[in-house]
Amino acid sequence: MEEQLYKDLYHTIFNAATDAIRALDRGEAANAASILIRAQQEAEERYLSRPEQEKSDGSPAGPSL
Repeated sequence: MEEQLYKDLYHTIFNAATDAIRALDRGEAANAASILIRAQQEAEERYLSRPEQEKSDGSPAGPSL
């Protein structure tokens, strides 16, 4: 379960990075920053809102987001 979460979070961040690069190519630095900030917030919220069972199963906490 936790592994799938990390895969999903990776895809969220990777896709945002791709979109931000495209925005930068168009000269839209502010839009690129906004894209990355939203993705970071979404990933953090999804990580922090995972079920309590996954937070306290005795396994390592995983990477910091």
